[in-house]
Amino acid sequence: MKQKLKFLLRIALLSPIAFIACKKDNTGATTTPTTTASVTALNCSSSIFSASAITGVAYTATATVPYTGGNSSSFAAGTAISSTGVTGLTATLTAGTLANGAGTLIYSIAGTPTSSGTALFPLSFGGQSCTLSLIVNAAPSNCTALTGTTKLICLCEAFKATLTPAQITTLQLSYNFANIKTWSNLPASMSPRLGIKLGTLTATQLIAARAIVQQMSGSAANEGWDEVQQLWLADDYLSVNGGGSTYGAGNYYLAFFGNPASTGQFEIMMTGHHKTIANTYKDGSLIAATPHFAATEPLTWVTSGTTYAPMEQEQAAFAALIAGLTTTQYNTAHTTTTYSDLILGPNANWSFPATNSGLVCSGLTTAQKTLLMNAIKTYVNDVDDTNAASITALYESELNNTYLLHSGTMGMNTRNDYLRIDGPHVWIEFSVQNGIVLSGIHYHSVWRDRVNDYGTTR
Repeated sequence: MKQKLKFLLRIALLSPIAFIACKKDNTGATTTPTTTASVTALNCSSSIFSASAITGVAYTATATVPYTGGNSSSFAAGTAISSTGVTGLTATLTAGTLANGAGTLIYSIAGTPTSSGTALFPLSFGGQSCTLSLIVNAAPSNCTALTGTTKLICLCEAFKATLTPAQITTLQLSYNFANIKTWSNLPASMSPRLGIKLGTLTATQLIAARAIVQQMSGSAANEGWDEVQQLWLADDYLSVNGGGSTYGAGNYYLAFFGNPASTGQFEIMMTGHHKTIANTYKDGSLIAATPHFAATEPLTWVTSGTTYAPMEQEQAAFAALIAGLTTTQYNTAHTTTTYSDLILGPNANWSFPATNSGLVCSGLTTAQKTLLMNAIKTYVNDVDDTNAASITALYESELNNTYLLHSGTMGMNTRNDYLRIDGPHVWIEFSVQNGIVLSGIHYHSVWRDRVNDYGTTR
């Protein structure tokens, strides 16, 4: 009898536990206790911010914070964490689900930093803590004393300091191939671009944007920055001479793919109807100046009493190069195949022919090689002077393995005239085409690099 009483007492004591463990909600469904999100470590020192912060400028960005030892649990959005040190900012955890092991947390950073220095955010998540540090830069008041990529980055920060948060979001996008390949030879209304439209900027903002393009460009007459300004004017000419609002310098765009900084990789693109500059930088150095597109319609015109011919030097250099060949050389370089357009224009990325065609340049005389380099320089000199010198030296060292291909007339000024320079690195095409808005002809050309196009991104 005693044994039976002990058994009944044990059942009575265990029943509430069983009831709690398999508790039902008021709908009758059985619920299971929620597992709390936990990690074994947070690594704030390896965090990545999506944009640079400048004192006094509204800031909206994300911070990606690595962790290890995640337990695959879901977690809700956090509450805003105010910054210390540099005040005026908050960090808010974005809801998500932990990986089973290593992963990252995303915090949204917002506000306006009150000073330069370091904004500190004490993070606590999943049983671990660390301090997130965001460097806030002083507003760059003058970049004049700087040089090279350091000056370019300064000018980018100065430009962003003139923009609203919404404009910065439009300007600065992720660095990936889908974004960096977005350019065309068509007006932006026919082939949309990424980035911020120059025609939407205030006078102050436009000055800052133009300073960036100038710093990326060479200083030679009729090349680089001079050529960019002339091609903008050409589009303005088309706008008032039959093209309408589809054309005009205001329809060009400026984009940052990635964050312009002395570390990491980013591209700056200025693109519109007849000019695309796409420079890629890594850890403070230019690593690619291609693809680079240049075209013009009209070939020449007069604005405010000044005559412009932005691609006259390119056409003349190609004509001189062809004229400088012997009959035997020309017969090898020339093909009866008609090329009515560029073969590696927009959207023809990483489609270089497997074999070279035409005349190999190892047999050219010194004078002929000079003519070839003169033609190449009409594109390379579009890049800032220091980097242009380095690229020129590389291409010149490869001349013996570079090929010339020509189609059409030797004057390079008749529809379907075509010239190609194809080396181990260099790829330049020049094509004469019918006018679109105006009667007559216009030029299309592209400079690519077989190895370094888009900084090798594909």
